[in-house]
Amino acid sequence: MSARSPSPPSTPESDRNGSKYLDNRAFLLSIAQQQSHGPAQGVYPCDAFLPEPMASMDKRSNNRDESPAPHPRRILTLFGTRPEVIKLAPVVHAMEARPHRFLPINVASGQHTDLIQPFAKALNLHVHVDLQVGSEDQTILELCQRLLATLGPLLSHEQPDAILVQGDTTTAFAGALAGFYQRIPVGHVEAGLRSGDPTSPFPEEMNRRLITQLASFHFAATEHNQDALLKEGVPAGRIVVTGNPVVDSVRWACDHTEPSPRLRALLRQVSADKLILLTTHRRESFGSVMIERLRVLRRFVDRHVDVSLVFPVHPNPGVRDPARSELSDSPRIHLIEPLGYLDFIHLMSKAWLIVSDSGGVQEEAPSLGKPLLVIRENTERPEAIAAGIARLVGRSARKLEALLEECYSDSSWIGQVKQMENPFGSGDSGQRISDALDELLAAQTAQHGSTSAERVR
Repeated sequence: MSARSPSPPSTPESDRNGSKYLDNRAFLLSIAQQQSHGPAQGVYPCDAFLPEPMASMDKRSNNRDESPAPHPRRILTLFGTRPEVIKLAPVVHAMEARPHRFLPINVASGQHTDLIQPFAKALNLHVHVDLQVGSEDQTILELCQRLLATLGPLLSHEQPDAILVQGDTTTAFAGALAGFYQRIPVGHVEAGLRSGDPTSPFPEEMNRRLITQLASFHFAATEHNQDALLKEGVPAGRIVVTGNPVVDSVRWACDHTEPSPRLRALLRQVSADKLILLTTHRRESFGSVMIERLRVLRRFVDRHVDVSLVFPVHPNPGVRDPARSELSDSPRIHLIEPLGYLDFIHLMSKAWLIVSDSGGVQEEAPSLGKPLLVIRENTERPEAIAAGIARLVGRSARKLEALLEECYSDSSWIGQVKQMENPFGSGDSGQRISDALDELLAAQTAQHGSTSAERVR
């Protein structure tokens, strides 16, 4: 293997399944000392809970190689935000179901400082190491810098056979770049998304383009994503169309969990109304664009006495402040704190219509058969629009108002959405990605002798 970052000082390890899993406190303290930032603050071991795997994600294929590998492949799965947890959990559980083939090492970056542990626990995802690089008001550049400085020693210590990243976050980009620098193969889940505008969404669109250049294996959710990768010169043999593992998580949440008492009380309150679920949090929605949209939604609810709106308000002041100023005094508009993932899925399942600028919601709504108005100028997920499940609104508040009135006066589209096929898969994507990773690493090992000694493009 090529030159690596200096290894951290000796740290306690767990010998569970032969792993090198680090004692999280000792590892983070060693990183803090190396970086001369003083003692690490608030670090804690992540072995506080050892949940059981998701039963519904423990499927096995009848035609794959199940012969024991000489050594289970060490797969470092990196995530820092809620969508990454949601979409990587099914992959991790599929790998955990094959302990003779895989040894997952699950690493939280801390990009979302206070949201990852509850999400991981809800989806039965055991976090082995939490890097805790996030802090309030840090810039993207500062976050990326801290990630790279912390990932170097971690990768040197764990020596994974591959790194899995998902999507387009700063965590995913830094993980792919660190893997490239250390000549460790990188697998990119949800590869090939493109909006067509390198600055929108920012910085996600550029992150995903750069990850494509750094990754060895590309797990595309749809054929459209595969086509985008092929057009950019990615070898066809490095791309596998797997569907999107968000479908796995949505189905599991619906089939195996119940709404919390808090959500049940809210649903009883709005049960007689047509329920609009609103989510908005993207930077390009801030300012006058968001204010005009909120005013349109307020007028629409005021005009129709059988309509209610629920808005889980993101804590960012760019969302929280206009939400309070424009919507707080309407009796049928409910501004609530952000929901846990399971409750959010249950809330979506009860919606009459969803209005959102979220990329994840564009995948979750089709998985629940719910109509969606996408309040963005463009989308990297055109499949939902092509399937007829979603409609692209753009920035125009006037167009949003017209589409809301159209949905209210003519319910045919909303009724048809329930019967449309989900373009993002059938709920077995975690298994497909696990199988594909096994085959790709086996082929690379056969060709080069070591999965982690050489990175092949």
